[in-house]
Amino acid sequence: MSPRLANGISDPAQTQVATTPAVPEQFSPDQLPDPQSLPIDVPDGDRASTEAIAEAVEADLFDQLQLPEIPPYDEVGPLDARALSKTLFRRLETLEEGTHEYAYVRNTLVELNLALVKFAASRFRSRSEPMEDIVQVGTIGLIKAIDRFELDRGVEFPTFAMPTIVGEIKRFFRDTSWSVRVPRRLQELRLDLAKAGDELAQTLDRAPTVEELAKRLDISTEEVVEGMAASNAYTASSLDAQPEEDDSEGALADRIGYEDHGLEGIEYVESLKPLIAELPARDRRILSLRFVANMTQSEIGEELGISQMHVSRLLSRTLGKLRKGLLVEE
Repeated sequence: MSPRLANGISDPAQTQVATTPAVPEQFSPDQLPDPQSLPIDVPDGDRASTEAIAEAVEADLFDQLQLPEIPPYDEVGPLDARALSKTLFRRLETLEEGTHEYAYVRNTLVELNLALVKFAASRFRSRSEPMEDIVQVGTIGLIKAIDRFELDRGVEFPTFAMPTIVGEIKRFFRDTSWSVRVPRRLQELRLDLAKAGDELAQTLDRAPTVEELAKRLDISTEEVVEGMAASNAYTASSLDAQPEEDDSEGALADRIGYEDHGLEGIEYVESLKPLIAELPARDRRILSLRFVANMTQSEIGEELGISQMHVSRLLSRTLGKLRKGLLVEE
C-alpha cells in the first residue's frame, strides 16, 4: 500500500499548490538534495534523473511528517477518509503556510476528499455543462473549504465543506451558463418564478397566470413579465439546429424571412393613393404611363397627342403637387 496518493490536483487560486509527485514545481534545481543523501540507491548512470530524485524527496518528506499510510484516494471509504482527514488537519495546523510540507499535506487533503466533489457534482448532472468542468469548479470550492476549516469548531469536515462546494458550482452556473448576460436580480427572479410556477401548477392543476405569480411572490405584474422575458436568455438555439422528428418545417435558419426591400416604400404608396385619386384623369394617365408602363416622355406625348415639352411640364406639376401633399402635416 503506497503512502502517496495516485493522482494530483491543481489549485488555480493558490500558487503554492502542487501535485504530490510534482517535485519540479515544489523545488528549484538548487534546492534538490544531493543524490548521495537520498534514502534510495540511484544508479551511477542515472544520478541526474529528476523522477528518481522526486520520488526520493517525496518519500523522505512523507517520513518526516510522520503521516499514516494512505491508499489511493479512490480506494478510501467515507469513514476512513473522515478519520484520515482529521489527522491531516491536526498536522496542517502545526505547519507553516507556504512551506513544501504544508502544500504536501494540503494536497493530500484535497485528493482524499474528492469524493465530496463528485457527490456534489452529481446533483448537476442534468445541466448542459460537461461533468469534468463541474468537478473542476467543485474542486476549487473544496480547496477553499480546506483553507477555511478549523478543527476546533467540532464540526465534521464534510458538513462544513459541502455548502462551499455546492455554492461554488452554483456560482459557476450563474455566471457562465446564461447565453445572454442579465443582471443578477433577474437571474434570481427567474428561479423564484420557476419555483412558484411549479407550486401553483400543482395546487391549481393548471399553469398559473401572471397575476397569480405576482400575488404569490408579492411583486408587480411588470416584474413577473420582465422575469419571464429574462428567462429566454438562459439558453439559445442554434439557427442550424435540426428540428424535432415531428416538425416538418425544417431548421430555424430555413424559416427566417428575407428582407423585402419593397416594404420600404409601402408607407408612401398608401399615403399617395388618396392624393392620386384627386388628380385629373389626364394627370393620372400620365403618371401611369410614366411609372407603370415605363414609357418615355416622347412616347407619352405621341400617345396623348401632345408635345414632349408639354408632358414634361404636366409631369413636373403633378409630382410637385403630390410631394407637397405628402409633406402636409395632418
